[in-house]
Amino acid sequence: MTDLLTLAFLLQILRITVPYVLAALGGTLSERSGVVNLALEGILLTGAFTAALGAKLAGGTTGVALAAVFGVGGGVAMAALYAVAVLRFRADQIVAGVAVNLLAIGLTRYFLKLVFHTASSSGRVAGFEGAGTYLFVGAAAVLALLVHVYVTSTPSGLRLRAVGEHPDAAASLGVDVIGTRLRAILASGVLAGLGGAWLLLSNHEFTDRMSNGRGYIALAAMIFGNWRPGAATLACLLFGFADALQLNLQATATSVPREFVQILPYVLTMVTLAGVIGRSRAPAALGRPWP
Repeated sequence: MTDLLTLAFLLQILRITVPYVLAALGGTLSERSGVVNLALEGILLTGAFTAALGAKLAGGTTGVALAAVFGVGGGVAMAALYAVAVLRFRADQIVAGVAVNLLAIGLTRYFLKLVFHTASSSGRVAGFEGAGTYLFVGAAAVLALLVHVYVTSTPSGLRLRAVGEHPDAAASLGVDVIGTRLRAILASGVLAGLGGAWLLLSNHEFTDRMSNGRGYIALAAMIFGNWRPGAATLACLLFGFADALQLNLQATATSVPREFVQILPYVLTMVTLAGVIGRSRAPAALGRPWP
């Protein structure tokens, strides 16, 4: 138990929480505009893989910056594909999100074999060392604050919320509903793609399916936070704690089956959702195409 009361454990929680927070912030922006975004899992995975490509191309310490840029680019590309499907072709948002996630798994596995000549791992690439890790954690905290202020306290955030609640009324006041939703989806690609880059840079390699359900947990945190960026960030810390706890228990609780410990974050997700579903209030127009 004393191992859980140390500064090292707290820092571990913060590091683990980063991709959850970035994906949850992106999901909040998208869903406050009225677009369900199950594609966060695929965007995270794509961002991680394209970050690995950037790190491979640049090499050395300069690969870190290029990896982050490539991660964002990959996230935006996948988000743009999702936006075309749901905004231009009015595809069912749940089905389109699942399709994007499956596409991301297939594409990253194919290009992993093509570029890195392996089906499992890219091998070690340049990543965060020392202070760089904590600078990125600090940057994620600043992004959480900025997104919260944007959604709750700016004219653009008011338009975003209006589009998610009453798109017809917003359109009657001159708000570009489709444009607002497109920008929100692309912003979710930026944030979740950056979360994918963090996964790559903090682990120093890309592995097949390395997003490992984080996009879905981020969605659970967003719902738990009632579609509010600040509350979603706090919920992500809870899930980050559960993930850090299971890693520590695997190392220390040798009498507990490893498989049982590994499901702890997912059990917490289910219990949390069971407790808040029915009490949380989604944006009124969430999931409804427009016009």
